[in-house]
Parts: sequence; structure tokens; C-alpha cells
Amino acid sequence: MKKLPIYLGGVFATLLISATAHAACDVDKPGYELSGDEAESVYDCLKADLQAGYREGPKRWISEDFVNDYPGWTKASAFPAAPGFHGGRFLVTYVNAIGADEYLKYKPEDVQVPAGTKIAKESFAINDDGKVSKGPLFLMEKVRAGTSPETGDWYYMMVAPNGAPQAVNVVTACSECHLENFSEQGGLGYPVEDARIR
Repeated sequence: MKKLPIYLGGVFATLLISATAHAACDVDKPGYELSGDEAESVYDCLKADLQAGYREGPKRWISEDFVNDYPGWTKASAFPAAPGFHGGRFLVTYVNAIGADEYLKYKPEDVQVPAGTKIAKESFAINDDGKVSKGPLFLMEKVRAGTSPETGDWYYMMVAPNGAPQAVNVVTACSECHLENFSEQGGLGYPVEDARIR
């Protein structure tokens, strides 16, 4: 499996600039040194403000229900997954009822993702000085077969920490990475092994 570099181009540069610092949650070490429990403590500190920020303002082409409802879905990560894809951010993944059973199998191949599956990934970053910043909300929706063959019948969306919907090229910024790295998993990128809900 070929892996893309953590930095995926201009879209993440833009998001890094717009990321909101959150000094109250800063830690005394670089993000890559945090244990799962320590990462979860940072998330606990950020969670309320992070989710409130995503809900701010109009969502335009993104369903407000998507953004408002995801915290009530099935959580698919026991703690924020270690940095990797999505610009090296920590991710907390939620899956709706339609897709949760299939997603939580974490199958490496022959994944049958039902249409109507929705996935939300909250994100935050911790730099080498331990400074915490809120990241965007990454959203995926599986649509009916043949609706969007170029993206494997996935719709991708993104909401900034201040609630603004982000216009990105979903093919180059999202779909190409998912299909190149996770095509045998139905386009699903799972949390790292240790962070998976069992």
C-alpha cells in the first residue's frame, strides 16, 4: 500500500493558517510523544469548544443535520488517533447507525459500505512545543452506486473550526488519497489499531 505524505498540499496549508489555538489545553511535550490517555485528556479539554465551533454559522452546501447530529453517532476511536493522514492531526471518528456495524469490523478487504453511511472526523493538532490548535471537521457520506464514480461513490466535505464550510477539490484533496490507500477497505480509513473500539 502506497502512503501519501502527511502534508497533502495547499488545502492543509490553508487550514493550518486558519486553525484556532486553544492555550488552555496545551501540554508539556510534542504531540507525537503523547500516550492515548494524554491525547484523550486534550480532547476532553477541547471537545465542547470544538463541537460548538463546528456548529457556528450557515453550512451552505453541507447539511446542518450532519454537523449537528454526529456527536450522537457511534464513536469509532477509543482515543484520538495518532497523527498521520489529514495533515498530521489527531482524529476522533464517529459513524452513523447505517454504517457503524460495517465500519467497526475494521475489515482490510471486501468491505461493503452501505449507501447512507456517514462518517465525521473531528481533528486537532499539537505542535512540537505542545501548543494545541483546533482543526477542521472532515465529513464523508456514502451515496448510491453510480452517483459519483470518480470518488468511489463518496461525498467529501469539510468544516473549519469556526464553522465555515470549506471549498476544496475533493478529488485531489480527499478521494485520491482514500482510493489509493484504502480502496480494498471501501475507501474507509480506520483509526490506528490501538485506538479502535472493540
